[in-house]
Amino acid sequence: MKYWVWLSQIPGLGPIRKKKLLEKYKTPEKIYMLKKEELLKNKGIGEELANNILDRKYRENLDKHLEYMRKNNIEIISIYNKYYPEKLKQIYDSPISLYVKGNYKILNNLSIAIVGCREATEYGKKAAKYFSYSLTKEGINIVSGLARGIDSFSHIGAICGKLEENTKNVDNLSTDKKRLNIGNTIAVVGTGLDRVYPDENRYLEEQIIKTGGAVISEYPLGTKPEKMNFPARNRIISGISSGVLVVEAKEKSGTLITVDFALEQGRDVFVVPGNINSINSVGTNNLIKQGAKLVTNYKEIILNFL
Repeated sequence: MKYWVWLSQIPGLGPIRKKKLLEKYKTPEKIYMLKKEELLKNKGIGEELANNILDRKYRENLDKHLEYMRKNNIEIISIYNKYYPEKLKQIYDSPISLYVKGNYKILNNLSIAIVGCREATEYGKKAAKYFSYSLTKEGINIVSGLARGIDSFSHIGAICGKLEENTKNVDNLSTDKKRLNIGNTIAVVGTGLDRVYPDENRYLEEQIIKTGGAVISEYPLGTKPEKMNFPARNRIISGISSGVLVVEAKEKSGTLITVDFALEQGRDVFVVPGNINSINSVGTNNLIKQGAKLVTNYKEIILNFL
């Protein structure tokens, strides 16, 4: 664990270079032990990056990181770990490790991402809750980004579906066994797991974990909510999912970045049609015109995966 934490902290060393180093040296511990002369023999690693890899400040704080992770029940799952999402392994720039708070055992279950506007309308909020609530009750994980708006209501709907099914299964022992397979919700964030962004979603994060879900990040502890982190995390939202459902999106929306990643990764893209008079529907309605799958009922998504 120690060396995976160390490798996750090196600035400028992206997932592609990390993978190449791991292919050559097999373990992060062996990379940790390399001298500068050996590091410089690797294509794409110059003086600056070699100095970052050897920088003592990323080595001296490891015990503090590990202690914080232990106290706060944070795991780091490497790409070699059996719980690392198989679907995520298949994308070009998959992270070599994931920090996880909560139930890491759900990461390989069937998942659908739900994304959309931060400035969601009442229509969008209701749609997000309806789809996430219904799909969760059918045993499908809901993946989103813990942001304001559609993300938050997607997580909330999933939690409601989970709690309702748990209650039913306790009260009715004759329940069909298939109904015992209840979905969860997974939040993919753009910060370290030692902080919550936005802060108003702190309680929501707690509920995600409490109800058997997970919060994951490729970023090490201490990572602030930098603007560039969020488009990068979107590739993980789509990467661990079998499909992406877009509820609301403006004409120029960060949501469309997730759609682009989904299409590159060969994922299905579903869209909830919107009011033609709403700016929040311009992006979604354009996606439908371009060939995305229009859905008005959660069963239309399920049928796609039977």
